Amino acid sequence: MPTCRICGSRLREFYDFGKQPLSDAFVPTDRVGEEFFYRLAVGICSSCTLVQLMEEVPRDKMFHEDYPYYSSGSVVMREHFEATARHFLATELTGPDPFIVEIGCNDGVMLGTVAAAGVPHLGVEPSGGVADVARSRGVSVLTDFFEEGTAERVRSEHGPADVVFSANTICHIPYLDSIFAGLDRLLKPGGVFVFEDPYWGDIVERTSFDQIYDEHYYYFTARSVQALARRYGFDLVDVTALPVHGGEIRYTVARKGARPVSGAVTDLIARENERGLTTDETLAAFGAAVTSVKNDLIALLTDLKAKGERVVAYGATAKSATVANLCGLGPGLVEFVCDTTPAKQGRLTPGTHIPVRPAEAFADPYPAYALLFAWNHAAEIMAKETAFSEAGGRWILYVPTVRAVEGKVDAT
Repeated sequence: MPTCRICGSRLREFYDFGKQPLSDAFVPTDRVGEEFFYRLAVGICSSCTLVQLMEEVPRDKMFHEDYPYYSSGSVVMREHFEATARHFLATELTGPDPFIVEIGCNDGVMLGTVAAAGVPHLGVEPSGGVADVARSRGVSVLTDFFEEGTAERVRSEHGPADVVFSANTICHIPYLDSIFAGLDRLLKPGGVFVFEDPYWGDIVERTSFDQIYDEHYYYFTARSVQALARRYGFDLVDVTALPVHGGEIRYTVARKGARPVSGAVTDLIARENERGLTTDETLAAFGAAVTSVKNDLIALLTDLKAKGERVVAYGATAKSATVANLCGLGPGLVEFVCDTTPAKQGRLTPGTHIPVRPAEAFADPYPAYALLFAWNHAAEIMAKETAFSEAGGRWILYVPTVRAVEGKVDAT
């Protein structure tokens, strides 16, 4: 019987996305047929209500030297992380001997601001390529996975931390017992662990099912994070809703009794209970909504193909692997995907083998329709691509429902 990775209680599967490839494993054209596939299915713990994948993909298959995601690629995300750094510099890092550690620092987009302020810091990043980019920006980086042994090493070499921060990374890590053991070793008595990840409440509300893929092992709510923290001797002391990446929550965790619990925590948990985010009825409705989006998107693209219309996708995102493979969107329906990331260009999308081309290909010439895989950056992209809309082009969106729109629009 499948069991919860955190509390060991029964895990109940509620949706199966079928056979899926590694979401960020863009395929060289001479290596088609060598891909790794797994079954992407999601379940919920009957006790702590933590939503999680039914199967774990080995971490070294996902995070490695050639990991192609760069946090600095979006202006919105750069501004978000610069603001995050300034917040820590003004609040948690004002005492003597300040020190901040970031789990999964990627290309140093947050810690770069900390480094520029002259504050001691360390990024822990297992993917060598992005870690090298962070170093080139003056960020101190340890190329490794964060776990209890890593935390012990960091403390012995650098001392205890005021803040351990992580963005879009903690949901990637199945072995949270080792993470919290490391936090207990690394944090100062009054220090905080702050992490932000996609919020299950937003995924349900928006039917943003493409947030579910191999790298995202957990899908948090305030209720499940509170239970998780308590299990390891910590308190969830604050929560903040964030608009980035289609809806996230920033969770602040401290040692038990070290800080008062904000009313925002109890308020959010109360709203989650009122919404029934983890009830059987809600999960069944979510599954039905996913299937409806799948069917509608296939029908729309098939109809456009029959009419001879060109459809190009915009944004070779990790999450697009889920929707593309669930719907069977190959180059027969989607001509190519344009993306600004050089490491993805000239390759094929995981599983579905749609060619990835540079961003310049989008306007050479413009297609009639653009399937917006990077829907969480819709405002930024549409502001940049006004010429496409002025030329009569239409954006195809599938969050929360499938539709074709013109011009500037709120994607959610």
